[in-house]
Amino acid sequence: MEHIYLAIIEDDILIRESLESYLGENKSIEINFIANSVEDFLKTIDVSRNPKVDVILLDIGLPGISGLEGIRPIRDKLPKTNIIMLTTYEEDDKIFKALCAGAVSYISKRTSLTKIEEAIITIFRGGSYMSPSIARKVINYFAPTQEKEESKLTLRQEQIVQGILDGLSYKMIADRYMISIDTVRDHIKKIYLILNIHSKGELINKMQGNSL
Repeated sequence: MEHIYLAIIEDDILIRESLESYLGENKSIEINFIANSVEDFLKTIDVSRNPKVDVILLDIGLPGISGLEGIRPIRDKLPKTNIIMLTTYEEDDKIFKALCAGAVSYISKRTSLTKIEEAIITIFRGGSYMSPSIARKVINYFAPTQEKEESKLTLRQEQIVQGILDGLSYKMIADRYMISIDTVRDHIKKIYLILNIHSKGELINKMQGNSL
């Protein structure tokens, strides 16, 4: 039976305990390192005589050295370890910086614990795993460039469209980007005009056929 040595680097106590509790039930997974920062993890690794780590769940928004900045020093010490970024951030630049720095996967924290467990096992076996919304961004990044109506949208408008595709309400979108609901509604009207559509349903159908 396969045996996966897992490390969790996460500063949110509730998320860390939830991961530890759920993943700890899997007899194939042994959680042998838990830290709330990259610095603490690296110190623990330094004093460990035989640091067995197959997979790391690494948060981006950490105190001190961020998860993004911590990828390289972690890989310097553990070059064969697979790093999974577990994060609330889904911006293109963070995704590609993480992958270029050596992370093998980038998963949204909105992903279920079952899927996170599946990702760990898949990656340990040599496969790959991305949250669907993030996989779409990666695919679109490498897709042939073509002139599309969506390219006429501003960055903020693209963010609002992504929020709608993620199933967020106008209020949730406003909270995500720290703007007012009226500003969201104003952008929506402009988006409809630019894309020549008249409803949220049309917007979703159009974006699913021609992803941002």
